[in-house]
Amino acid sequence: MLIGLPVDVIGAGVAGLAVATALAQRGAQVRAFEQAPEIAEVGAGLQISPNGAAVLAALGQGDALRAAGIVSRAVELRNAAGRTVLRLDLARHSKGPHPFVLIHRARLIAILERAARAAGVEIVLNARVDGAASPGLLIGADGVHSVIRPHLNGPAEPFFTGQVAWRAVIEDAAVPEAHVYMGPGRHLVSYPLPGGLRNIVAVEERGGWAAEGWTHGDDPANLRAAFAGFAPEVRDWLERVETVHLWGLFRHPVAARWHDDRTAILGDAAHPTLPFLAQGANMALEDAWVLAACLAERPVAEALALYQARRRPRVLRVIAAANANARNYHLRNPLVRGLAHTALRLGGALAPGAALRRFAWLYGHDVTEAE
Repeated sequence: MLIGLPVDVIGAGVAGLAVATALAQRGAQVRAFEQAPEIAEVGAGLQISPNGAAVLAALGQGDALRAAGIVSRAVELRNAAGRTVLRLDLARHSKGPHPFVLIHRARLIAILERAARAAGVEIVLNARVDGAASPGLLIGADGVHSVIRPHLNGPAEPFFTGQVAWRAVIEDAAVPEAHVYMGPGRHLVSYPLPGGLRNIVAVEERGGWAAEGWTHGDDPANLRAAFAGFAPEVRDWLERVETVHLWGLFRHPVAARWHDDRTAILGDAAHPTLPFLAQGANMALEDAWVLAACLAERPVAEALALYQARRRPRVLRVIAAANANARNYHLRNPLVRGLAHTALRLGGALAPGAALRRFAWLYGHDVTEAE
């Protein structure tokens, strides 16, 4: 169905490069349009869970992912003082062939760019696209400010969640684990990146509004003040932060329509998610594979409808789980927080693998084999 089909992909981030590669590998003639003058990423770290790693492996990039990232052995939840609440032992209890990988976004983009070019994708830089019709299939992989989504759904207004996030990277030797420090109205996530780096994402609930987007700078002193009461190691990391970015967290509705007869959207253009389950990039990778697989099976209009039907229920479940994490990380009432942390600690001691098994529906799902 795809051989020779002309496809224009708007956006050359994770979603755009992944779908371009998946389509080109199946014989489509793909162009990817990127408004930036080069394929580059100013982002920081990403956690690629096994469901996302499965897609990269199916695209022929499994070895490249492992080589460019760090295979994580655990996720540990800690309270603000640094005491362990729950440890998810990924090395021991995670089943299946695909790893949890900690990687810099720039390295993932580089992997996907090489894969796309090797598959024959033409990448067009400095490209401004307003959503005009493509001679073949048009795919919007252009993020939360997509120009393609409004053509399918009309305008939509996101709302501020009352939360802001800081993002920073420091030089620091770290064990291959992700650590989440949970405090009243705030939490901080930290994990290593290749090259002796530590990624930091810190979220605070507050009334003051902040702009959406990853490129807004802030004074590191504001970050340090927000987490002044946290564990000594957290304060030490934040003292070494020299450059930090701040962005407001907005909740966007999942698009009602992901397609028409010749147009589709995927990733953040279709379903932005808050960063509390580390699934934004992973959902984009899953979307890319399923969209290409549907187009390989069916005529275009039928395939696009099948793509939305297959993906929308899973994405809604992931977004709900991310929203639940936001609440659970930020418990303000000391009694409620103490009881919740005690329950997690006891549960982890009595059934060490149970917490991870609760997310088998997420991490154990392989879209390259599921349909």
